Amino acid sequence: MAIPFFKEMRIGGYLLKQKLLGRKRYPLVLMLEPLFRCNLACVGCGKIDYPDAILNRRMTAQECWDAADECGAPMVAIPGGEPLIHKEIGEIVRGLVERKKFVSLCTNALLLEKKLDLFEPSPYLFFSVHLDGLKDHHDKAVSQKGVFDRAVSAIKAAKARGFTVNVNATIFDGHPAEEIAKFLDLTVELGVGVSMSPGYAYERAPDQEHFLNRTKTKKLFRDVFAMGKGKKWNFMHSGLFLDFLAGNQEYECTPWGMPARNIFGWQKPCYLLGEGYAKTFKELMDTTDWDTYGTGKYEKCADCMAHCGYEPTAATAALNNPLKAMWVSLRGIKTSGPMAPEIDMSKQRPAQYIFSEQVQKKLSEIRKDEAAAAQAKAAQKASTAA
Repeated sequence: MAIPFFKEMRIGGYLLKQKLLGRKRYPLVLMLEPLFRCNLACVGCGKIDYPDAILNRRMTAQECWDAADECGAPMVAIPGGEPLIHKEIGEIVRGLVERKKFVSLCTNALLLEKKLDLFEPSPYLFFSVHLDGLKDHHDKAVSQKGVFDRAVSAIKAAKARGFTVNVNATIFDGHPAEEIAKFLDLTVELGVGVSMSPGYAYERAPDQEHFLNRTKTKKLFRDVFAMGKGKKWNFMHSGLFLDFLAGNQEYECTPWGMPARNIFGWQKPCYLLGEGYAKTFKELMDTTDWDTYGTGKYEKCADCMAHCGYEPTAATAALNNPLKAMWVSLRGIKTSGPMAPEIDMSKQRPAQYIFSEQVQKKLSEIRKDEAAAAQAKAAQKASTAA
């Protein structure tokens, strides 16, 4: 469970500062999505189901930097879509590194070897390569053969150039614990850290049959961690989050811990669940009804155990109870015996389905902006001709 000491100290200092200032809600990681367009169409992904007019939109480099400054989180994760498609991605990352933000550039790695010259190795930058398992499983998950081999080749090329590389895996139902364990053995061979998270049940994802529920998640991760006893798997998670995945901690999510900024604005309430957008980070924090979201509170959140909601909770728990965090680190993850009590689901409010409404609203804004730009261009042309 090794997180680089330099990074660990910086983030720990940030958390301690928030605690001393008495702040109840604060961000830990900015989830920055400068585009939704991707060069893959994974069956479990709910991030690319938009019309072309939206998929063709990009946040500018300045908008990305402004979001990082406005949010103030010490870390910035850049998912997508596929960030390496963005023509300004090198510039975006340089600006964030100059601000001394820890930058996790998430990529499926299809373009990584080609784009390496856009970046410079830095203790503030690491590539997070999407790998959902071993070759056959990963290629099936991304619906394209050969992607696993290209990703592994890109990992080796990036490491040879001095970059820090991790892999991130989304775990779905039907993925045998034995295969996950073999995949984690491979990450040791590759010399990379690994983050894992159960897939969130995106309502518009093409494959709705393989999202894990909470009971299956806990049993699966217990089985995996049991197979890892004595091995040197390098998880890029806190010990308490991994203990939570194995059913040993009773946590509620912290949706504001990893706020999302994308081409729509600041997404309410979290990175995985889009139910409205704010124009500023302050508006997001002040106007979101946080108490109505989370497992046990909202039907859409019922099975979520994703890192973006629960890793900030685990980080706060470690700060509040360092002896407990130390004990879990020394003991390892408990893989047998009773699990922590489950959150009561009996009072959760029913799901609301407003995604299509949000998409139509954004399309209307895009058409309005395009019409205004065309009108201004025509006026300028007429003025020049006169």
